[in-house]
Amino acid sequence: MNEPREPKGRHQGDLPSGMDLGQPERWVVGLDGNRKQALEVGRTRLILTGLLFAFAFLAVGFRLVELSWLQNDMAPRIAGTMEAPGEWQAGRAGILDRNGEVLAANLPTMALYANPRELRDPIEVADRLAEVMPDAIGERLRRDLDSDRSFVWVKRCLSPQESSAVIRLGVPGLHLQRDECRFYPHGELVSHVVGFTDIDDRGLAGMERAFDAWLAGGETPLQLSLDLRVQHVLAEELQAAIDEFSGVGGAAVVMDADNGELLGMVSLPSFDPRMPGRATEEQRFNRAALGVYEVGSVLKSFSTAAALDSGSVTLEDGWDTSQPIRVARFTINDFRGKNRWQSVPEIFQNSSNIGTVHMAMTTGTERLRNYLDDFGLLDPASLELPERGRPMLPNPWREINTMTISYGHGIALTPLQVTRAFAALVNGGELVQPTLIKRLPGEQAPRERVISERTSEQMRWLLRLVVLHGSGGNADAEGYLVGGKTGTANKLSPSGGYQKDKRIASFAGAFPIDDPRYVVFFMVDEPKPTERTYGFATAGWVAAPGVGRVISRLGPMLGMPPRPQAEEQRPDPLLVPARLRGRSVASR
Repeated sequence: MNEPREPKGRHQGDLPSGMDLGQPERWVVGLDGNRKQALEVGRTRLILTGLLFAFAFLAVGFRLVELSWLQNDMAPRIAGTMEAPGEWQAGRAGILDRNGEVLAANLPTMALYANPRELRDPIEVADRLAEVMPDAIGERLRRDLDSDRSFVWVKRCLSPQESSAVIRLGVPGLHLQRDECRFYPHGELVSHVVGFTDIDDRGLAGMERAFDAWLAGGETPLQLSLDLRVQHVLAEELQAAIDEFSGVGGAAVVMDADNGELLGMVSLPSFDPRMPGRATEEQRFNRAALGVYEVGSVLKSFSTAAALDSGSVTLEDGWDTSQPIRVARFTINDFRGKNRWQSVPEIFQNSSNIGTVHMAMTTGTERLRNYLDDFGLLDPASLELPERGRPMLPNPWREINTMTISYGHGIALTPLQVTRAFAALVNGGELVQPTLIKRLPGEQAPRERVISERTSEQMRWLLRLVVLHGSGGNADAEGYLVGGKTGTANKLSPSGGYQKDKRIASFAGAFPIDDPRYVVFFMVDEPKPTERTYGFATAGWVAAPGVGRVISRLGPMLGMPPRPQAEEQRPDPLLVPARLRGRSVASR
């Protein structure tokens, strides 16, 4: 019997516990396999993780590129379809002031509509929309959304905040689509001149209406003659005068006396052109170009100029103004008259109705009427605005009408007409075509001679007298040699006659009066007396100070530094300068 043989190399006691003696290589192979398998699994996991991170970074990078480069093709969407994406281009041209400031422009925006059939709770949706859009009318929304219609406009021209708020609501049945809306950055400041459009971008008023075809082309902006700075000063000072004297409104105009450009035209009260439907008829009414008013003694400027230019009167003439003039049942008196003989300069300086009537009758009815016609006071002023008033004239025109019109009663004019005529009075005697469009460099304004240069110089001297020694003293702006004329007229009653407690206070002026650059007209409707003005609400207290403040602010702004007042030779109404003496008969 053979004895079993021990294996070579190792004893049984050297084997690992649990290893089978009959398989001497198994334990070594098993150890290497587990190590290799673990390494393979780790390697695979690392590769997969790396790939996942790579894909994630690629996705983020692509999204960033998409948002930055393809931004024009993206738009918010809410449970509905959007218009085909594309590059936005304004469909209506902008309106600019003379310095390039934007007065009106089209901007891309969003419009919100609803399909009431898709709304689960229309009343709740209407209430939630009213919360995020304060100007929405809740009752209308409830009525429109709680209907069987498939399409309802909720609101157009949404602000970015409103669009985001609607998106956050996440209500099925509400839809946003790309829109384009007209915006007016300066709101009420230029509303009567610029005007407004309807929701479909059609011009309905102002320059928006007058140049609707031009603006609809969407190519070249329309540049106005308005200076936004001048407009701001006018509006601020006019509102201050209205507030102080509790007026119901007013108008103010600034015009270049040489080329007819209107640098400012304000009518108060005003309105927001973005929401014209919410404005009252009175707010939308343009008092500067459409309203007609009796401007009182301002008209004496033109009747006096007619008398001097026709040669029927000289500056050395005069009349006894101590006795009132009686015609039929009418009596013409002076307000705080001098009750003595007065020279022509004194008559004008002291605003004597009696003296002015004597000059008018010396001139003659037909001749005076022809001069007023030449000054552009008998026909509507020519201007680009569609809103232009027609003057109210007597028909028939009798002798008594000549008398009253000579001092400003019995004829109603627009502030624009008066401003244009006043420019001709001081600019050397030429009536210039007014415009709201900025003239090109070197462009000559259409003009027509109305009075001689000598008469214009005489009138400038007389207008300066009014500010230095007459009722226009509060219009004097230090360093600017202001000349002008006050006018106070009672308002007509709807039932006929004049209302004693309602008046129009106005002032027409020019500066610097020795070489006029600009004309300023300032009017307050129905001013009330105040304690500060000793119970008066006449133009010298109401309108003249406003013009003085306007000129003081506009002078430096328009590149005209104040001059030392000492340079002026202050005129005396009793001492007519030699150069102003003599007759000046215009060829007519």
